Amino acid sequence: MDTNITIIGAGVIGLAIAAKLSEKFPDVFVLEKHEKFGQETSSRNSEVIHSGIYYPVNSLKASLCVEGNKMLYDYCLKNDINHKKCGKLMVALNRIEEEILLKVFKQSRINGVLDGVLLSGTEALKMEPNIYCTAAIFFPSTGIVDSHGLMKQLESDAKINQATFAYNSEVVAIEKLDLGYSITVKEANATYSFTANTVINAAGLGTDAIAKLSGTFEPSYQLYFWKGSYFAVGNGKNKMIDHLIYPVPHENITGLGVHATLDLNHGMKLGPDATFLENRLIDYSVDKAKRTGFYNAAMKYLPFLDEDDLHADQAGIRPKLQKPGDPFRDFIIKDEQAKAMPGFINLIGIESPGLTSCLSIAKMVSRFHIFEK
Repeated sequence: MDTNITIIGAGVIGLAIAAKLSEKFPDVFVLEKHEKFGQETSSRNSEVIHSGIYYPVNSLKASLCVEGNKMLYDYCLKNDINHKKCGKLMVALNRIEEEILLKVFKQSRINGVLDGVLLSGTEALKMEPNIYCTAAIFFPSTGIVDSHGLMKQLESDAKINQATFAYNSEVVAIEKLDLGYSITVKEANATYSFTANTVINAAGLGTDAIAKLSGTFEPSYQLYFWKGSYFAVGNGKNKMIDHLIYPVPHENITGLGVHATLDLNHGMKLGPDATFLENRLIDYSVDKAKRTGFYNAAMKYLPFLDEDDLHADQAGIRPKLQKPGDPFRDFIIKDEQAKAMPGFINLIGIESPGLTSCLSIAKMVSRFHIFEK
């Protein structure tokens, strides 16, 4: 075999897996179609370190987020990656939302997030005097991270362990051999093929396409693209809050609502929204006409805002396993041995809380039986 382990995709998930597996195994090879790492979902998000409060009990999203939260803070401290454990307030605006808030609080406890504190409206306003709410939960373990710094460190760790990276390299064919796999890659105007014992599909928005190339695709692997836009808050209004502020979540967790996040420079942005992209067209432009909708959503709990404070910022696309109206779907992290494809590992639908869970996902993959021989 030309390589031992080939990882397709150098987003935060592929990078974390490369860093982890290269600690133990030689000849780890990472393919990325873009010119550098993290050019899609990994760099177009809120950069939030989530606590793991929303997701159904025993789901991968719940368990990997709770574990990954601690792992990520430890990793950032060890490697001097810029981050801040600023905490978040989830706010309710009326009695109906207070009932949802209580459900979230109970779910957080079931999921093992034990630091949440229920607050009355008065108590919440002592923490954040410029917001409006009738009740809230404070989660101290939520924070923010420099996602680029995180990915750069993961890439560096993998390279120190002798992993090899090939950028501008798009996978166009995968063939099962008697032993291992043949992978064909397009690079500029040329193609080449090589072999690998193990293939890990961590291609983000392209994971269902890679599954189709490999013959491991099934209907439940179909991805649906959801675009999330953000609006930055200016005119000094970013100084009006010190924590992340979230509304209560949407049904089936298709999105977490238009929330207010802070970056490491105390810049503030609102978002993301969740727009279903039926045609899967990747377009990162932000529709300025959405500003009024963002303002109307956020001013309910951020009454200090004026619409003129908002300006279009960035957009990202989430690789979800849900289309509109679908129930909750969990991460797919699967060795396809049952399909006579041993050593082909699919990671599909790795959206939020994927950034928080990157290290725990890598740990889970490293414990698959193929790596314990």
